[in-house]
Amino acid sequence: MELLYEGKAKKIFKTENPEEVICQFKDSLTAFNGEKKEEEEGKGSLNCQITSIIFQALEKEGIPTHFLKELSPTQLLVKRVEIIPIEVVVRNIVAGSLARRLGLPEGEKLPFPIVEFYYKNDDLNDPLINDDHALILGLVENREELEQLREYGKKVNRFLIHFFDKIGLTLVDFKIEFGKDKEGKIILADEITPDSCRLWDKKTGKKMDKDLFRFNLGNIKEAYQEVLNRLKEGQ
Repeated sequence: MELLYEGKAKKIFKTENPEEVICQFKDSLTAFNGEKKEEEEGKGSLNCQITSIIFQALEKEGIPTHFLKELSPTQLLVKRVEIIPIEVVVRNIVAGSLARRLGLPEGEKLPFPIVEFYYKNDDLNDPLINDDHALILGLVENREELEQLREYGKKVNRFLIHFFDKIGLTLVDFKIEFGKDKEGKIILADEITPDSCRLWDKKTGKKMDKDLFRFNLGNIKEAYQEVLNRLKEGQ
Protein backbone atom coordinates (compact mmCIF):
# COMPACT_ATOMS: atom_id res chain seq x y z
CA MET A 1 0.00 0.00 0.00
CA GLU A 2 1.17 3.52 -0.78
CA LEU A 3 1.67 5.60 2.37
CA LEU A 4 0.01 9.01 2.05
CA TYR A 5 0.61 10.36 5.55
CA GLU A 6 2.07 9.30 8.88
CA GLY A 7 1.26 11.04 12.14
CA LYS A 8 2.04 10.32 15.77
CA ALA A 9 -0.67 7.68 16.18
CA LYS A 10 -1.81 6.67 12.68
CA LYS A 11 -0.75 5.96 9.10
CA ILE A 12 -2.95 6.76 6.10
CA PHE A 13 -2.69 4.56 3.01
CA LYS A 14 -4.00 4.99 -0.53
CA THR A 15 -6.63 2.61 -1.95
CA GLU A 16 -7.85 1.92 -5.48
CA ASN A 17 -10.77 4.26 -4.78
CA PRO A 18 -9.53 7.88 -4.78
CA GLU A 19 -12.31 8.83 -2.33
CA GLU A 20 -11.32 6.23 0.29
CA VAL A 21 -8.20 5.64 2.38
CA ILE A 22 -7.08 3.11 4.96
CA CYS A 23 -6.40 4.45 8.45
CA GLN A 24 -3.96 2.23 10.37
CA PHE A 25 -3.56 2.76 14.11
CA LYS A 26 -0.01 2.59 15.48
CA ASP A 27 1.23 1.27 18.82
CA SER A 28 3.05 4.54 19.45
CA LEU A 29 2.41 6.60 22.57
CA THR A 30 3.33 10.28 22.64
CA ALA A 31 2.77 13.08 25.13
CA PHE A 32 3.79 16.68 25.69
CA ASN A 33 3.91 17.44 21.95
CA GLY A 34 6.06 14.41 21.22
CA GLU A 35 8.64 15.00 23.96
CA LYS A 36 7.69 11.72 25.64
CA LYS A 37 7.51 8.64 23.38
CA GLU A 38 7.05 4.92 23.87
CA GLU A 39 5.68 1.87 22.10
CA GLU A 40 2.91 -0.24 23.65
CA GLU A 41 2.17 -3.42 21.72
CA GLY A 42 -1.55 -3.81 21.06
CA LYS A 43 -2.46 -0.20 21.84
CA GLY A 44 -3.19 0.57 18.19
CA SER A 45 -5.62 -2.32 17.94
CA LEU A 46 -7.49 -1.19 21.06
CA ASN A 47 -7.83 2.39 19.78
CA CYS A 48 -8.95 1.20 16.34
CA GLN A 49 -11.73 -0.92 17.82
CA ILE A 50 -12.79 1.82 20.25
CA THR A 51 -13.00 4.38 17.43
CA SER A 52 -14.98 1.95 15.28
CA ILE A 53 -17.62 1.45 17.99
CA ILE A 54 -17.92 5.16 18.84
CA PHE A 55 -18.03 6.41 15.25
CA GLN A 56 -20.74 3.90 14.35
CA ALA A 57 -22.75 5.06 17.37
CA LEU A 58 -22.32 8.70 16.34
CA GLU A 59 -23.46 7.92 12.79
CA LYS A 60 -26.68 6.49 14.23
CA GLU A 61 -27.16 9.81 16.05
CA GLY A 62 -26.99 11.69 12.77
CA ILE A 63 -23.44 12.98 13.20
CA PRO A 64 -21.59 12.44 9.89
CA THR A 65 -18.13 10.84 10.15
CA HIS A 66 -15.50 9.57 7.75
CA PHE A 67 -15.97 5.98 9.01
CA LEU A 68 -16.90 3.34 6.42
CA LYS A 69 -15.98 -0.03 7.91
CA GLU A 70 -13.48 -1.92 10.05
CA LEU A 71 -10.98 -3.85 7.93
CA SER A 72 -8.90 -5.44 10.68
CA PRO A 73 -8.17 -4.93 14.39
CA THR A 74 -5.80 -2.08 13.44
CA GLN A 75 -7.28 -0.73 10.19
CA LEU A 76 -10.37 1.27 9.26
CA LEU A 77 -11.60 2.11 5.79
CA VAL A 78 -12.58 5.78 5.84
CA LYS A 79 -13.64 8.53 3.46
CA ARG A 80 -10.78 10.64 2.18
CA VAL A 81 -11.11 14.14 3.56
CA GLU A 82 -9.14 17.35 3.66
CA ILE A 83 -8.45 17.82 7.35
CA ILE A 84 -9.31 21.22 8.79
CA PRO A 85 -6.19 22.20 10.82
CA ILE A 86 -8.18 22.99 13.96
CA GLU A 87 -8.41 20.75 17.01
CA VAL A 88 -11.81 21.15 18.64
CA VAL A 89 -11.57 20.57 22.39
CA VAL A 90 -14.69 20.26 24.54
CA ARG A 91 -14.36 20.41 28.33
CA ASN A 92 -16.90 19.37 30.98
CA ILE A 93 -14.62 19.17 34.03
CA VAL A 94 -11.47 21.12 34.87
CA ALA A 95 -8.31 19.17 34.02
CA GLY A 96 -5.00 19.49 32.21
CA SER A 97 -4.12 22.79 30.56
CA LEU A 98 -7.39 24.45 31.62
CA ALA A 99 -6.46 24.02 35.28
CA ARG A 100 -2.98 25.42 34.61
CA ARG A 101 -4.17 28.38 32.54
CA LEU A 102 -7.02 29.53 34.78
CA GLY A 103 -5.85 28.32 38.19
CA LEU A 104 -9.00 26.28 38.71
CA PRO A 105 -8.88 23.07 40.79
CA GLU A 106 -8.72 19.86 38.78
CA GLY A 107 -11.94 17.89 39.06
CA GLU A 108 -14.24 20.91 39.40
CA LYS A 109 -17.33 20.51 37.22
CA LEU A 110 -17.80 23.39 34.83
CA PRO A 111 -21.18 25.20 34.88
CA PHE A 112 -21.46 24.54 31.13
CA PRO A 113 -19.27 22.82 28.52
CA ILE A 114 -16.43 24.91 27.10
CA VAL A 115 -15.46 24.61 23.43
CA GLU A 116 -11.92 25.63 22.52
CA PHE A 117 -10.05 25.79 19.20
CA TYR A 118 -6.37 24.90 18.84
CA TYR A 119 -4.27 25.49 15.73
CA LYS A 120 -3.06 22.07 14.55
CA ASN A 121 0.61 22.91 14.06
CA ASP A 122 3.38 20.85 15.68
CA ASP A 123 6.02 23.55 15.16
CA LEU A 124 3.94 25.97 17.24
CA ASN A 125 2.89 23.33 19.81
CA ASP A 126 -0.79 23.51 18.75
CA PRO A 127 -1.60 26.93 20.28
CA LEU A 128 -5.01 27.94 21.61
CA ILE A 129 -6.69 30.29 19.11
CA ASN A 130 -9.88 32.33 18.85
CA ASP A 131 -12.27 32.78 15.92
CA ASP A 132 -10.40 35.78 14.52
CA HIS A 133 -7.08 33.89 14.58
CA ALA A 134 -8.67 31.01 12.65
CA LEU A 135 -9.91 33.40 9.97
CA ILE A 136 -6.64 35.33 9.71
CA LEU A 137 -4.71 32.05 9.31
CA GLY A 138 -7.15 30.85 6.66
CA LEU A 139 -7.97 27.66 8.56
CA VAL A 140 -11.65 27.99 7.61
CA GLU A 141 -13.48 29.88 4.91
CA ASN A 142 -15.81 31.90 7.12
CA ARG A 143 -17.35 32.27 10.59
CA GLU A 144 -20.20 29.95 9.62
CA GLU A 145 -17.73 27.07 9.35
CA LEU A 146 -16.31 27.88 12.79
CA GLU A 147 -19.83 27.89 14.23
CA GLN A 148 -20.48 24.54 12.58
CA LEU A 149 -17.35 23.10 14.22
CA ARG A 150 -18.47 24.52 17.57
CA GLU A 151 -21.99 23.12 17.27
CA TYR A 152 -20.73 19.71 16.14
CA GLY A 153 -18.42 19.69 19.17
CA LYS A 154 -21.35 20.37 21.49
CA LYS A 155 -23.50 17.74 19.80
CA VAL A 156 -20.77 15.10 20.04
CA ASN A 157 -20.28 16.06 23.68
CA ARG A 158 -23.97 15.68 24.57
CA PHE A 159 -24.02 12.21 23.06
CA LEU A 160 -20.70 11.03 24.51
CA ILE A 161 -21.52 12.17 28.06
CA HIS A 162 -24.46 9.74 28.18
CA PHE A 163 -22.70 7.12 26.05
CA PHE A 164 -19.81 6.84 28.52
CA ASP A 165 -22.02 7.34 31.58
CA LYS A 166 -23.88 4.13 30.70
CA ILE A 167 -20.62 2.16 30.98
CA GLY A 168 -19.49 3.78 34.22
CA LEU A 169 -17.17 6.43 32.84
CA THR A 170 -17.15 10.21 33.29
CA LEU A 171 -16.24 12.21 30.18
CA VAL A 172 -13.94 14.96 31.44
CA ASP A 173 -12.88 16.44 28.09
CA PHE A 174 -11.94 15.39 24.58
CA LYS A 175 -10.31 16.50 21.32
CA ILE A 176 -11.83 15.91 17.90
CA GLU A 177 -10.89 16.83 14.35
CA PHE A 178 -12.95 17.46 11.23
CA GLY A 179 -12.39 17.30 7.51
CA LYS A 180 -14.13 18.20 4.28
CA ASP A 181 -15.27 15.43 1.93
CA LYS A 182 -15.31 15.67 -1.87
CA GLU A 183 -18.52 17.74 -1.76
CA GLY A 184 -16.98 20.16 0.73
CA LYS A 185 -19.18 18.86 3.56
CA ILE A 186 -17.67 19.06 7.04
CA ILE A 187 -17.60 15.64 8.75
CA LEU A 188 -16.00 14.18 11.86
CA ALA A 189 -12.64 12.52 11.15
CA ASP A 190 -9.53 11.20 12.94
CA GLU A 191 -10.41 9.21 16.10
CA ILE A 192 -12.16 9.18 19.45
CA THR A 193 -10.16 7.07 21.91
CA PRO A 194 -8.65 7.26 25.39
CA ASP A 195 -5.73 8.97 23.63
CA SER A 196 -8.01 11.89 22.75
CA CYS A 197 -10.44 11.81 25.71
CA ARG A 198 -10.06 12.11 29.45
CA LEU A 199 -12.17 9.36 31.01
CA TRP A 200 -12.51 8.77 34.75
CA ASP A 201 -14.13 5.77 36.37
CA LYS A 202 -17.38 6.94 37.99
CA LYS A 203 -16.96 4.85 41.15
CA THR A 204 -13.24 5.09 41.84
CA GLY A 205 -12.20 8.25 39.97
CA LYS A 206 -9.38 6.25 38.37
CA LYS A 207 -8.02 7.72 35.15
CA MET A 208 -8.73 5.49 32.13
CA ASP A 209 -6.91 7.50 29.48
CA LYS A 210 -3.53 8.72 28.23
CA ASP A 211 -2.87 10.61 31.47
CA LEU A 212 -1.75 7.22 32.78
CA PHE A 213 1.13 7.41 30.30
CA ARG A 214 1.71 11.16 30.61
CA PHE A 215 2.24 11.01 34.37
CA ASN A 216 3.30 7.36 34.89
CA LEU A 217 0.13 6.54 36.82
CA GLY A 218 -0.49 2.96 35.71
CA ASN A 219 -0.80 0.42 32.93
CA ILE A 220 -2.29 2.13 29.90
CA LYS A 221 -3.00 -1.07 27.96
CA GLU A 222 -5.06 -2.51 30.81
CA ALA A 223 -7.10 0.71 31.05
CA TYR A 224 -7.75 0.88 27.30
CA GLN A 225 -8.75 -2.79 27.26
CA GLU A 226 -11.20 -2.10 30.09
CA VAL A 227 -12.73 0.78 28.12
CA LEU A 228 -13.10 -1.45 25.07
CA ASN A 229 -14.62 -4.29 27.11
CA ARG A 230 -17.21 -1.94 28.60
CA LEU A 231 -18.07 -0.52 25.18
CA LYS A 232 -18.61 -4.02 23.78
CA GLU A 233 -20.75 -5.04 26.75
CA GLY A 234 -22.81 -1.85 26.39
CA GLN A 235 -23.66 -2.43 22.74
